[in-house]
Amino acid sequence: MDSIFYYIPLFGIVALLYTLWKTAWINKQDAGTDKMKKIASHIAEGAMSFLKAEYKILAIFVVFVALLLAFSADPIDSSPLIAVSFLTGAICSALAGFIGMKVATKANVRTTNAARKNIGRALEIAFAGGSVMGLGVVGLGVLGLGSLLLIYGTLYGVNDQAGITRVLTIITGFSFGASSIALFARVGGGIYTKAADVGADLVGKVEAGIPEDHPLNPATIADNVGDNVGDVAGMGADLFESYVGSIIGTMVLGAAFFSIPEFKTGFNGLGAVLLPLVIASVGIIMSIIGTFFVKVKEGGDPQKALNLGNLISGFLMIIASWFLIQWMLPSNWYFQDPLYQWADPVKGNYYTSSGIFIATVVGIFAGSMIGMVTEYYTGSGKRPVKEIVNQSITGSATNIIAGLSLGMMSTAIPVLVLAFAIIVAFSFGGLYGIAIAAVGMLSILGIQLAVDAYGPISDNAGGIAEMSELPKEVRERTDKLDAVGNTTAAIGKGFAIGSAALTALALFGAYMTSAHIQSIDISKAEVMSGLLLGAMIPFLFSALALRAVGRAAMSMIEEVRRQFLSIPQLKAALEVMKRNTGKERSEWSAADESIFEEADGKAEYGKCVEISTKSALRQMVMPGLLAVIIPIATGFVGTKEMLGGLLAGVTVTGVLMAIFQANAGGAWDNAKKMIEEGIVIDGVTHKKGSALHKAAVVGDTVGDPFKDTSGPSLNILLKLMAVVALVIAPLIK
Repeated sequence: MDSIFYYIPLFGIVALLYTLWKTAWINKQDAGTDKMKKIASHIAEGAMSFLKAEYKILAIFVVFVALLLAFSADPIDSSPLIAVSFLTGAICSALAGFIGMKVATKANVRTTNAARKNIGRALEIAFAGGSVMGLGVVGLGVLGLGSLLLIYGTLYGVNDQAGITRVLTIITGFSFGASSIALFARVGGGIYTKAADVGADLVGKVEAGIPEDHPLNPATIADNVGDNVGDVAGMGADLFESYVGSIIGTMVLGAAFFSIPEFKTGFNGLGAVLLPLVIASVGIIMSIIGTFFVKVKEGGDPQKALNLGNLISGFLMIIASWFLIQWMLPSNWYFQDPLYQWADPVKGNYYTSSGIFIATVVGIFAGSMIGMVTEYYTGSGKRPVKEIVNQSITGSATNIIAGLSLGMMSTAIPVLVLAFAIIVAFSFGGLYGIAIAAVGMLSILGIQLAVDAYGPISDNAGGIAEMSELPKEVRERTDKLDAVGNTTAAIGKGFAIGSAALTALALFGAYMTSAHIQSIDISKAEVMSGLLLGAMIPFLFSALALRAVGRAAMSMIEEVRRQFLSIPQLKAALEVMKRNTGKERSEWSAADESIFEEADGKAEYGKCVEISTKSALRQMVMPGLLAVIIPIATGFVGTKEMLGGLLAGVTVTGVLMAIFQANAGGAWDNAKKMIEEGIVIDGVTHKKGSALHKAAVVGDTVGDPFKDTSGPSLNILLKLMAVVALVIAPLIK
């Protein structure tokens, strides 16, 4: 076996060693006052208790599916070891979420404490916490896939077409396991965080008129816990699944080149199979290099620092990709690709290593473009968000109309970018070109996810500053970090959608290859039926997720209202706040200060955390099972082509629905934040507590489950369904 099989897992180990180093550094930082430590411990306990409860439920599902895979595996084309791959993928995905969550709940309070001195140190700690999530995800992905390829390659051999095909069929179970955990983590985490957020906003901000993250609000701890379970563990599992899915899909498509004579001269015909793993491995090093450039001085712009790290990693990756592709692929070759109508009827289509490089770079640029478009439509101060602010003057109804129309409008440019990327990548490399474009887009996921995970850590830091009643300038620094975090989160969601679209297409191509389908004719009744069924699923899935948030939020709202009415100290403190509206705390009377201090710690945070946890775990099951059961039923009851139609339908509407919901929700959120910072319209100043602000809060509350629950969960839905189809392809006759 070629020595490269042994080197690939080592890159995963390097990434994990980096996470250990950064974790140790974060732990050495000062966590601040006793009150800050106490609040942070509540957040950490709530986050970890949710994760443990979620994983207990998922363990039952994982074991059941693993047994099903082991006993139903085709002994000729597959192996019961596909169950081992499934378990490994599930464990790696769960572990990635656990590592990210553990470190994020340590970095948040240390970021707050650092912000007491300067913003540069606070950014460094928050980004370090994010980098543990980012490098942990890519490290586990490369280590897991590289190790399985080495083990199965040794067992079954990779010296002929049958051997490599069997090995890759077994490895697809890894992606299935990762996808399963990712979907439940995204849906469950999204329901949790939005139930808490809606309860905290509607009762705390709108009804009681108290600031965000105020310690009097019983839902505030649950809200901060939700930032971690939704935006750290959920996003990490989402992109982990995209990462391994794109690599596996490309490997399966690359196996088709095994028998071409030009490939025999290097890597025993496996150059196209190993290339995505090698690109991902080198991407780890480029991501680590980029992290050292993320620094900012007091008064500097955190966004520029984060962008610089990303830019350097991306530039280095493009250069490295050229040399890797020239090294691993022959300079040119012919391949009989039935999807090419203009191919030479005898030799097939003409490919070059330079063309594959172009496809890879197109993927990198497509991801960047979608991120930029997302930032335009959701960024604070940008024209689309200003339009939502202006339309909030006439109430929450026009605010919601403006947000919905913006979300729909925002689908146009990303789809054009994706269509362009698909056409160019296909022109230069066929289905393999599209798949390698997805790998290129995700090649520096380590730093891209670090930038994304930095957001919820900064958000938590602001919450801890507010609850600890730290000086105003501390909250201003954390708010500056959080504002950048909102932008990076929106860009991250756009990036996740773009990568999901290309990954789903890569897996779709891999399914066609594995199922021996040359083309899918949509004029056939069963294919059209599958297409319509697939197109319907994202709407049904979104409805289930949104209803789940609504039900959980109702329970949360009732609990917060109960505490405000039934706990005397909270009720009295709220009266004090209303009586002193517009006054600084230093201007309060001694009696009012005494009443307010007496309420400290009287809110029953634990009950709100418990409500969110139970609701999320109960409501996440149905949407999750939907993604697994429907493709299996379609494949075995219908035909291979009908299942192909199903995948095409769910991919098209899933991508559009995901972009629409993520961008509408992000724009509503930043419209609210613009008003909270103070905005002048027609000579009138509007800020927190104004009628304009209350209308924006309602819009933001509608958008919250859009951008953090149903929208991002759709990314995983369409990939999971494609992975399930790929896994069962050898079993469908």
